[in-house]
Amino acid sequence: MGMRMIFSRRSMLRATSAIVGGAIALASFGAQAADTIKVGILHSLSGTMAISETTLKDVMLMLIEEQNKKGGVLGKKLEAVVVDPASNWPLFAEKARDLVAKEKVAAVFGCWTSSSRKSVLPVFEELNSILFYPVQYEGEESQRNVFYTGAAPNQQAIPAVDYLMSAEGGSVKRWVLAGTDYVYPRTTNKILEAYLKAKGVKAEDIMINYTPFGHSDWQTIVSDIKKFGSAGKKTAVVSTINGDANVPFYKELGNAGLKATDIPVVAFSVGEEELAGLDTKPLVGHLAAWNYFQSIDDATNKEFIAKWKAFTKNPKRVTNDPMEAHVIGFNMWIKAIEKAGTTDTDAVIDALVGVSVPNLTGGYSAMMPNHHITKPVLIGEIQADGQINTVWQTSGTVVAQEWSPYLEGSKDLIADWRKPLSCGNFNVKTGKCGGKS
Repeated sequence: MGMRMIFSRRSMLRATSAIVGGAIALASFGAQAADTIKVGILHSLSGTMAISETTLKDVMLMLIEEQNKKGGVLGKKLEAVVVDPASNWPLFAEKARDLVAKEKVAAVFGCWTSSSRKSVLPVFEELNSILFYPVQYEGEESQRNVFYTGAAPNQQAIPAVDYLMSAEGGSVKRWVLAGTDYVYPRTTNKILEAYLKAKGVKAEDIMINYTPFGHSDWQTIVSDIKKFGSAGKKTAVVSTINGDANVPFYKELGNAGLKATDIPVVAFSVGEEELAGLDTKPLVGHLAAWNYFQSIDDATNKEFIAKWKAFTKNPKRVTNDPMEAHVIGFNMWIKAIEKAGTTDTDAVIDALVGVSVPNLTGGYSAMMPNHHITKPVLIGEIQADGQINTVWQTSGTVVAQEWSPYLEGSKDLIADWRKPLSCGNFNVKTGKCGGKS
């Protein structure tokens, strides 16, 4: 025989009261949660990319704190949700899914490598959320849910090569394309190789080398570069080496006595943050191509640097290009929310196109229909103090080419996410959209 449960009227009332009270508490908690707008921060705080990405997490926390001091947005405070994908590309996708599906963030600011970005793209498309990607990349992509605030190849790599080819840049004739072995360096170098050949450079005057993330033994490779540069033609290294592998690479250049006057290196992934961990005296005169340097003499930049040092409570903390990209992307996002009057993904995506905000170089950057921003291009020389002094820059901002005109499969493609086109890879010859991109 089963046990019969007997409830008194009083115990029933108590139980009902407890359930109702719990429901009220849950409703109250939900209301409190709804009072904030969550912002996802998806940057590696450990592993080989932590040297570059930790600073991007820090600047996002600063921007969120500053916005909250202004009253937040739409009457709500912003709440940072920080995760560590630990330089693990599949883990980026897992963490991105958690941020969007579980934490219900309104947008995510994150990734550095193209491998990490490629890993999360399906997540943002499936869950219809927004990613702001702040680092220079190889192009060949335009996704509806991603806003690319770093440079496309024509906003960094191509101008750097043009500069080195010029008399001012050294009239370089031989080229070493050295990169970390993943998507960004391989695709960028594919574009650069095609570009160099289109400019008349012979195949034997192009040396291409790839190394794994975290590579530390550079003696043989630097020796090969030195030998390649001894053929009587001015030689330069175009570096897409990423993360902490840059530290031993530049140290070995110094050990080998390779000065900028002998074989200049122009880097696309080395900025003030990476140089802060190096003895930069042997690197004086080597180059970096970016869209922002800390040394920019502008009132807006000086104000930003002062705020950064105060926020970090460290007068030695430096600023760099991907930080500026997050500043631009964050301010564009805030402006788009205010324009749309909501954090709804579709409304904000539509509102972002055409938004213009100040950059840190004294001008404005605009979000274009291809979901890339306009940027100035700067070439700078590394100084003994680890800062980078601008030696050349464009007269204004450059519109990003998301698809390379130098690659056969890309030259006829454009991206325009405005209605009615709403396509990331529209073929101007066939008049058709290629589908997802």
